Amino acid sequence: MLFNSIHFIFFFVIVTTLYFVLPYRLRWFLLLVSSCYFYMAFVPVYILILGFTIVIDYFAGILIEKSEGRKRKFYLIISLIANIGVLAVFKYYNFINDNLTFLLQEFGIDNPIPYLSILLPIGLSFHTFQAMSYTIEVYRGHQAAERNFGIYSLYVMFYPQLVAGPIERPQNLLYQFRKKFDFDYDRVVDGLKLMLWGMFKKVVIADRLAIYVDSVYNNPYQHHGISFALATFFFAFQIYCDFSGYSDIAIGAARVMGFKLMTNFNRPYFSRNISEFWKRWHISLSTWFKDYLYISLGGNKVSIPRWYFNLFIVFLISGLWHGANWTFIIWGALNGFYLVFAIATRKFRDKLNKLSGIDRVPWLNQTFQILTAFVLTCFAWIFFRANNVSEAFHIVSEIAKFNGPVFYDSISVISFTVLCVVMLLLVELKMEYYKGKFSFFNNRNVIVRYMSYATLIIILLLMGVFDGGQFIYFQF
Repeated sequence: MLFNSIHFIFFFVIVTTLYFVLPYRLRWFLLLVSSCYFYMAFVPVYILILGFTIVIDYFAGILIEKSEGRKRKFYLIISLIANIGVLAVFKYYNFINDNLTFLLQEFGIDNPIPYLSILLPIGLSFHTFQAMSYTIEVYRGHQAAERNFGIYSLYVMFYPQLVAGPIERPQNLLYQFRKKFDFDYDRVVDGLKLMLWGMFKKVVIADRLAIYVDSVYNNPYQHHGISFALATFFFAFQIYCDFSGYSDIAIGAARVMGFKLMTNFNRPYFSRNISEFWKRWHISLSTWFKDYLYISLGGNKVSIPRWYFNLFIVFLISGLWHGANWTFIIWGALNGFYLVFAIATRKFRDKLNKLSGIDRVPWLNQTFQILTAFVLTCFAWIFFRANNVSEAFHIVSEIAKFNGPVFYDSISVISFTVLCVVMLLLVELKMEYYKGKFSFFNNRNVIVRYMSYATLIIILLLMGVFDGGQFIYFQF
């Protein structure tokens, strides 16, 4: 069930109403049944896969807590194998098999392993990582094993963040299912405003920009450098508004009922370097990799070469997490290279800044850093968006030429209009971030506030793309 559908609107209204009407002791059951229905609205049979990992992790958590020594690690490994195994089969089996076929063909050998005609379950990587965080936290002693099977199932399946996050930790979410949240008008309004804001970002900005981006990127040999540069620029805002829009709707829907989900985005395109960007972009995933992979590898408490390796391998795996395609692996490797290069050249760049005098003009230095980080991010987005590696390098070569003509039609006009809306959006966020007072949605003046709601709704109805377009991160 897509957030940007009429189906979801009816679902949300009915479930939320019942949530506040039903007795407190029945609410978790309502949410569990509703979450099952929400997930089964995509491909019903795939709930069996979810059920398989839920059963494994539920009992693994209890056994880990009861056991000592090697047995605890054994049960954790069983849990991790089950979760990673599901990912390997449904997400990476055909990718590995295709590459094996290519490798064997180089030696004139046919690959005997069959290709599987299976669909990737929606949001598999998200709820798999959330499930793994549970058994890891129980193993580390940071979370008590959940005895109520229904409550644990709800932790994995909670519908607002089931298919695209935020990826919650058990200590942040599990206890909330036992809390009683009364109807609170201010909280409900805040949640609905966030949902409206997320819907605006998705159907007005992301889906409008997608029309131009898809036209260019899906026909790479019919376009030229300037068109690719513009499409890449548009894609940077498309993917941000698409994914952060989903997160806003998810966090807002949960907030209406009283649940608090973690912040997933924090104005990432205002970052001054790539390291800061990854502290602001998809925060629930970047912190997941930091907590469970980067630190486990030794983090930065190792030799410098090993530190560089740890950073690079984490981003390489992060790229693979996003998709079974070499384009995602290259995208992850690029971001890993950015971080390692920045650390290795820090002293040299500091000296260069002093010699140039740019560090004596703070606003100019900051602007330069933000633009540099944005350009590097956009370059990496080329590989993220391209259909395959060959097309990605073709697009890079065309952008390097920066020639024309520019792809232009009615779609371009609409996209440019949306871009203007994006600029207004950035101004709003920037002023709210620094001033803390000027905000359309939260303005103290009731007229400004309600005019903001009305304007947003009118723009949404006039410019929104209501074709049921799927969220980009659903494929992961």
